[in-house]
Amino acid sequence: QVQVVESGGGLVQPGGSLRLSCTASGSRVVPLSWHREAPGKQREWVGTITSSGVINYGDFVKGRFTISRDNAKNTVYLQIDSLRPEDTAVYYCKHAQVGGAWGQGTQVTVSS
Repeated sequence: QVQVVESGGGLVQPGGSLRLSCTASGSRVVPLSWHREAPGKQREWVGTITSSGVINYGDFVKGRFTISRDNAKNTVYLQIDSLRPEDTAVYYCKHAQVGGAWGQGTQVTVSS
């Protein structure tokens, strides 16, 4: 089974930027998705990138989130710009197929 590992979270001031990484095990290029779970809220889908590079975003994403991938590294990135306190959440990566594995999550905290 494909495993995924996230990295890149941290404490960022409002207005800052952050790039999260998700690396999948193995060499096969697989579809991966990003999700986030804010305190007291349900986990929500941020976006998905397919094996061929097609990207879809969740309804709440309005240009501040950008997903990309580096197939040579089997890694997908989530760039978040103009960070807001409400972006504070644990960000998860998932192998985007039924039964696909979740990563352990990486904490993003936006605070001054």
